[in-house]
Amino acid sequence: MAEITTDHKENELKEPEKIELEKKQHMVFLRNTKSIIGLSIFTFFILVAIFGPLLAPFDPNKTSALANAAPSAQHWLGTTNVGQDIFSQIIIGTRGVMVVSLSTGLIATLLAAVIGVSAGFLSGWGDEILSMLTNIFLVIPGLPLIIIIMGTMTNAGLAAIILVISFTGWAWGARVLRSQTMSLRTRDFVEAARASGESRLRIIIFEILPNLTAILASTFIGTVTAAIMSLVTLSYIGIIPPSDWSWGTVLYYAQNNGAFTSGQWWWYAPAGLCVAFLGMSLALINFGIDEFVNPRLRNTGMNASLLKRRGIRPRVGFTPIANSNRDNQGHLIKKKEAH
Repeated sequence: MAEITTDHKENELKEPEKIELEKKQHMVFLRNTKSIIGLSIFTFFILVAIFGPLLAPFDPNKTSALANAAPSAQHWLGTTNVGQDIFSQIIIGTRGVMVVSLSTGLIATLLAAVIGVSAGFLSGWGDEILSMLTNIFLVIPGLPLIIIIMGTMTNAGLAAIILVISFTGWAWGARVLRSQTMSLRTRDFVEAARASGESRLRIIIFEILPNLTAILASTFIGTVTAAIMSLVTLSYIGIIPPSDWSWGTVLYYAQNNGAFTSGQWWWYAPAGLCVAFLGMSLALINFGIDEFVNPRLRNTGMNASLLKRRGIRPRVGFTPIANSNRDNQGHLIKKKEAH
């Protein structure tokens, strides 16, 4: 009886620890430093995109006699060769970048999910046809195809740009989702749902997709990053009409007017830094997702403070495990046995 009582007390003591561990597992993404920094930078650009017209001090198209002026109190990032305010151009151009990248990310991720999950869950001709379609888009060079399509479209607006980049950027995500779905369709919980008479659509929505959330998020982040680079590249080389302001449009005008060779760094450097910071924020968010999904990295993040107190430095191939039989200083706790 004494042993039963002792075991019961130990279970009671361990229950709060289990609850605390579950809370840490759910909050590890938001407690991750990389995720916090990445989300903060990304949120900043979203706010600038939303309130850009209110924040811009000048009309980006308005010219003035103050041409090629260096940064000053009146023009924070200087002016162009025709006296346009560069700071206003970058703020207004943020909306175009965010709208195109986020919309492209949503559409391309949706296409990747529908085609990739369907191909992975189905078998026979359905899988063969969808896999062949994915492989075709994988080997087609995306950027040259976008340039050809956009070159044939006169006065293409943001909607056309979004559709073109979306339909050329979904294949790699679909390939990853197909592989993961193929490993999930033979799991016990899927077989149980199939045996209980659940339809294919219901199994995909309620059994498969919840287990692909992290991969879908990573696919979305990667697609948004690729869309930003595609938009900036197309604007920089003049494929997209210069009337649609974006960071690439600023670089386009700077290159055409010799800002790179004349040392007018205030014309091209801020736009380039915006692209770099936005890309960095997406990379940090992706790293945070990876540390949340990967059990080895997640365990390291949850026990970071404990490992630091014990003087343990995690390394590659090392899986830290918090030992409940040790105190905060790492000393063994001796348990009294009941006789």
